[in-house]
Amino acid sequence: MEQYPLEALYQVILGRKAQKQEGSYTCYLFEKGLDKILKKVGEESAETIIAAKNGDPKETVMEVSDLLYHLLVMLASQGIALEDVMEELRKRSEKIGNLKTMRVTDRNT
Repeated sequence: MEQYPLEALYQVILGRKAQKQEGSYTCYLFEKGLDKILKKVGEESAETIIAAKNGDPKETVMEVSDLLYHLLVMLASQGIALEDVMEELRKRSEKIGNLKTMRVTDRNT
């Protein structure tokens, strides 16, 4: 069965977590720990927002790719399987009428 690119990337990340490779950025993140990984998730989230707001599709794709990568590193560091996230998304997609009631603050943003 062929892996989707996200799954293949996640497997590479898990491999780097299990076996250190000299010069690997992924290994560097694991060595620095969760605080560094979460800092990168935050940075890439902000950069994704800015790229989208600026209406630059190429930059948005690049930033979303960076964000997804760092999110996968975070999942791996926490021992969370990508398939668990995919299963949750699958469950949500099967719901009908899954909109949450909007709060007053939601309507103002």
